[in-house]
Amino acid sequence: METTVRRDPRLEWIARNRLHPQHAELMQPVQESRGPSGLLRKNPHAVGFTGPNGLKRIDRENVNAFSQLSGRRSAGTPHVAELPLHRVAQPDYCVAAVLDMTGGRLTSHDRDVLGQAHQLVRDAGGAGVVVAVVFGEHREENFATAGADRLLHFSGERYEGYSPEQRIHALMAAENELAPRFWLFPDSVAGGFELGCRFAARCGERPATQVWRIEGDSCISRAAGGSADITRPVARVMLLTAECADPVDETRHEALPVSVGLRSIGAARITDCGLMPVDPAAVPLGEAEFILSAGNGVSDWAQFHATAESLGATEGASRVAVDNGHMPRFRQVGATGTWVTARVYLAVGISGAVQHLQGIAQCDRVIAINTDPGCDMVSRASLSVIGDSDAILAELARLARAWRNKELNHAA
Repeated sequence: METTVRRDPRLEWIARNRLHPQHAELMQPVQESRGPSGLLRKNPHAVGFTGPNGLKRIDRENVNAFSQLSGRRSAGTPHVAELPLHRVAQPDYCVAAVLDMTGGRLTSHDRDVLGQAHQLVRDAGGAGVVVAVVFGEHREENFATAGADRLLHFSGERYEGYSPEQRIHALMAAENELAPRFWLFPDSVAGGFELGCRFAARCGERPATQVWRIEGDSCISRAAGGSADITRPVARVMLLTAECADPVDETRHEALPVSVGLRSIGAARITDCGLMPVDPAAVPLGEAEFILSAGNGVSDWAQFHATAESLGATEGASRVAVDNGHMPRFRQVGATGTWVTARVYLAVGISGAVQHLQGIAQCDRVIAINTDPGCDMVSRASLSVIGDSDAILAELARLARAWRNKELNHAA
């Protein structure tokens, strides 16, 4: 029997890098191990499980172990613990959070705004509720877990696209009927900044913009391009930056629908003529919403550029692809290149170095195309496709062209 202890350099490297996606999993304490005498020993430090907010919970009743066994019996279906329900039957006041809902779903910025709204309720005390205000059609189903006690949804074609007049009219109706204690908007280019400023002007309020922290009766705002802070009293209308507060992740909320009465606004003076076509190659990486990024696994670069053009995506690259001369330096994504915040990041042939994963940490959705199912990028991705990158890119380009031709024929 061989007794030589063999080292695994890769596991040792992961253990030394706390930013590695597999570091936490690797450093989990072993629950049971066999000692030198052959006896099975239990590690008391490994008792418990990790809760939905990342904190470790002690499982004294062994409920988590039972759920794991149940999950094994159900063919590997993961067990999702039901969060406790936060219910307010008779609210004394409300805090309104007007959400961007980019793409019809809650963004990370929206969740931060809802988290800040609950922080204001906790600081004020009493039976307060958070009212999430949403315009137009959406596909979101997680308002309850995001922290919405009430949901005020203004639906209809008049709220689609760029419609500031109709939206301000609806917000003024909510102001008259609900009288929220605070109005919170995301300070974003997706519409929250403009809508918040317009609403504050209509109400005669002085808004606090670029708010990144609220402490008691004062709020701290960014100024001078983020190089200075301004402290001022808490305003009734506040425009919040991203990561202004921790999102709600330990409770469920009712998300009960509410409505307000609307009067006719008459003819709108602003007409939405649609989006203007923009060359994706001219969009900076830091502002791009859809990025097609290439790594060392891409061999047909002409096809990669053609696919990016067909998909309407901004091109990015890993450091290896840039060092090899396939892409310019300003296209490099990662901690040593550009930090990106795209809604969709499509990584083709990128294994996922730590610096690259740091640069895409704020992306909403990551899709990986790779031949190695065990690489770090596949572990980070929300959706992974295992196969030859050139063949998959060719099929993506074909599907994009077919969809575009269908849309043109339908419009004609």
